[in-house]
Amino acid sequence: MKKLLLTTAVALGAAMSALAQADIKYTLSFANAAHHEAEISLTANALTAAPLKVRMSRSSAGRYATHEFGKNVYNVKAWDGAGKPLAIEQLEGDVWVVAKHGPVVKVTYTLFANWTDGTYASIDPSHAHLNMPPTMMWAVGMDARPIHLKFTDYEKYGWKFATQLKPEGAPGAYFAPNFQYMMDSPTELSNFNIASWKVKNADGKEQSIRLAIHSDDTQATIDKFAEHIKKIVLEEQAIFGELPAYDYGDYIFLDDVHPTVSGDGMEHRNSTCIVHPAEKIEGNETRLLSTYAHEFFHAWNVKRIRPKSLEPFDYSHADMSSDLWFAEGFTQYYGGLTLTRAGFGKPEDYVFTANGLINTVLTSPAALKYTPTQMSRYSVFADAGVSIDPNNNANVFTSYYTYGGAIALGLDLKLRADRGITLDDYMTAVWKTLGKNMKPYTTADLQAVLAKVTTPTYAADFFDNYVNGIKKIDYAPLLDKAGMILRKAAPGKAWAGNIGGLAQRGRSGAARTVATTSGIPLTGSTAQNSPLYKAGLDAGDTMLKADGKELADAGSLQEIISGKKPGDKISITYKNRAGEHETTLTLEESPAYEVITYEKAGKELTKDQSAFRTAWLSSKVK
Repeated sequence: MKKLLLTTAVALGAAMSALAQADIKYTLSFANAAHHEAEISLTANALTAAPLKVRMSRSSAGRYATHEFGKNVYNVKAWDGAGKPLAIEQLEGDVWVVAKHGPVVKVTYTLFANWTDGTYASIDPSHAHLNMPPTMMWAVGMDARPIHLKFTDYEKYGWKFATQLKPEGAPGAYFAPNFQYMMDSPTELSNFNIASWKVKNADGKEQSIRLAIHSDDTQATIDKFAEHIKKIVLEEQAIFGELPAYDYGDYIFLDDVHPTVSGDGMEHRNSTCIVHPAEKIEGNETRLLSTYAHEFFHAWNVKRIRPKSLEPFDYSHADMSSDLWFAEGFTQYYGGLTLTRAGFGKPEDYVFTANGLINTVLTSPAALKYTPTQMSRYSVFADAGVSIDPNNNANVFTSYYTYGGAIALGLDLKLRADRGITLDDYMTAVWKTLGKNMKPYTTADLQAVLAKVTTPTYAADFFDNYVNGIKKIDYAPLLDKAGMILRKAAPGKAWAGNIGGLAQRGRSGAARTVATTSGIPLTGSTAQNSPLYKAGLDAGDTMLKADGKELADAGSLQEIISGKKPGDKISITYKNRAGEHETTLTLEESPAYEVITYEKAGKELTKDQSAFRTAWLSSKVK
């Protein structure tokens, strides 16, 4: 019996030892940073005899379209635990397999990275800007393994580390509890400036907020800018009544500011990656705040109030969701609202934000035909998707950011007017019901929470009409309660539609050129609700004459139209590959709206309207 127990103990100990070693180790070296390269290795141990498959990602957390990150990986090799070469076969553009191996396999590769934004990676002597999906090859089927990362060859550049990864003792050593956490952890290596402060929650517990900015600014500028960010943090904390419980008690903003970078913002669980194409922070402080307000709100909405369709995030293909109208759209609404509440804009100036949101849903051809859930699903093509051929987005897509933002605006005003509660109350209920306990939601779950704070009938009516349907909120009487007027932007004036004039642009930002010696080339789709479309004009046509007068540019057409009125008809001469043609353009009144205050309209604001506006747009920090 004793012998049996001893044997069992030895076997159990061996199994536990093997389990303890079942992790993933990475090393990242930057000796060739001048040429935008990193040398990266992945080591997996405690392997079975089954083939080991490794791959690069094709999507990125917070990005919903497909990206080909495998294109910038080369020199892929494999080794055993003793350093002997192993055969590795490339199965697809971003997938490799080691068929025969022992318990340890090390895969090495070279990464080229030269695009600084919230999705990709870039490396040069000034920094290593690492979003993880385009950086890290990963072992398929080993998502639960703990991960250890070691960065080398960074000291000579004077780099420091900014990341939500957990430091692990030695300099340059970091830890992620699993694959999903690592992939959600952007990391900036540079000589950045940092500011940090503590924020206390309602339960008395403090958490750290850090601001790391790689820019040409002084520390004094960053410290001053941090005071602005503090206001945003507190306003958004006030909406939910608390900060989320960050995994290591810490949240970090990573911002890269330089004229050569590509503007972007990307939310992560305990951090956000922000990129601003500006000379520096100094002199641009207020202009740069909107990205911070939007991305920090995601710490609640998206990263914890999590759509079931994105959980867990699949990095092997595009991730589609019907709920981005809420995840991104409501965040868009609160980003602008937070700035006003924090004092970075006067309440009466909020009309400009409301104007943009409302015009999206009332004038966009796609919003007039498709539901917010349908537009959310189109994200797999629209969210920085990589393609070179033109699309028909002018007619088939409306951004779920502004579409959802307009829904949030309408629901906020309706709740205030109809129920005496606010969208803040609804968001808090969503947080407590779904987000705080990380229960992934469906559209039906969001409706159920609205039913709890209102009534089942109220919630069903709202979702049936405005979320799962295409009916539009009647904004005019709701805005009137805040002393704001919704009216036509150009009543009685003739309108032909938005002239293309600008080429379709690919991911690189390069315009598609159109060879022409005269006239107005239409390089993008015309909108279906425009006179241009109804006259049969579209991409590929060049407008030569209007009303018998030659056209040199869009301005010359507008000059002709300015002397007309809605209902007037003008002849258009145009050409395309089929030859030269004539058509008749019937001018209309522009469908665009504008929002103005009572004060600007020369009307007196009542006490009730003033109180409504103040309750809506004033600070909620106590």
